[in-house]
Amino acid sequence: MTSISARRRPSATRRRWANTNGMWAGILFVLPMLVLFVVFRFVPSFGAIGMSFTDYRLNGDFEVIGFENYSRLVSDPIFRNALVTTLIYAAFYVPLIVVVSMFTAVVLDKLVWGVGFFRGALFLPYVTSFVLAGVIWYWIYSADGLVNGLLQRWGIDAIPFLSGDQWQVLGSLSVVSVWRGFGYSMLILLAGLKTIPTELTEAAKLDGANAVQRFFRVTLPLLRPVVFFVVVIETIAAFQVFDTVYVMTGGGPARASYSLVYALYDEGFKFFDFGYAATIGVAIFALVFVISIIQRRFLDRDET
Repeated sequence: MTSISARRRPSATRRRWANTNGMWAGILFVLPMLVLFVVFRFVPSFGAIGMSFTDYRLNGDFEVIGFENYSRLVSDPIFRNALVTTLIYAAFYVPLIVVVSMFTAVVLDKLVWGVGFFRGALFLPYVTSFVLAGVIWYWIYSADGLVNGLLQRWGIDAIPFLSGDQWQVLGSLSVVSVWRGFGYSMLILLAGLKTIPTELTEAAKLDGANAVQRFFRVTLPLLRPVVFFVVVIETIAAFQVFDTVYVMTGGGPARASYSLVYALYDEGFKFFDFGYAATIGVAIFALVFVISIIQRRFLDRDET
């Protein structure tokens, strides 16, 4: 009886062979997407890094100039202005979109009916074109638009949302970007909320904790890895802002909304200085990488 069961049990060599076959089958399934990812992500990235050390021209000719573009970047007042502008925009955008996404996710998590409808309705702006959203909000912010029309009806002077000082312009643009993009982060946070055991919040409720205390002492600590992920992706989005600025302000007034990506666009597609544009792109990557490391240090300490 023992010999029969031993013969029926697969040998260690056969198990290793089956595991190896399974591994290669998995690699073959993901290989096409992996190749596309390398071709369209890594190759352009390394190409941009290489281009930043050249004076690449529109006709394809180039000359290796070493760190000359980086020296120019450090002393370029336009780049410094674009950097400060982007940092101010990120200071408006990132906290606002995290708060709005978290609030809507918590509300949807508590709903008992119509969850699918409201989830789809709140996600709808995310699939709206940036250009269309910019045009709509440009009319809303205009002197005779929706907001200023209501203010004037109440006897309040019109607010120059897109023609005032830098803080006012960037704050107005961040509201547009939050309206358009919060649906994605909302769904991520909602998925995170669904993974939190209800027993923990119920136990806190039995201990006398109110809704606010349960959120900050139970829900938010358990949700911290998800919040960290949302903060990182929204920080990247803030440093990549372009469409809204291009449609609504064109970088103005007086470069008040002239972001880093807008500077990259001007250098590459207006002045055709591709080498310097690539240098700005490398600088954006380095800045986002450093800021992400800092965010991980403060937001995800227990996970490191």
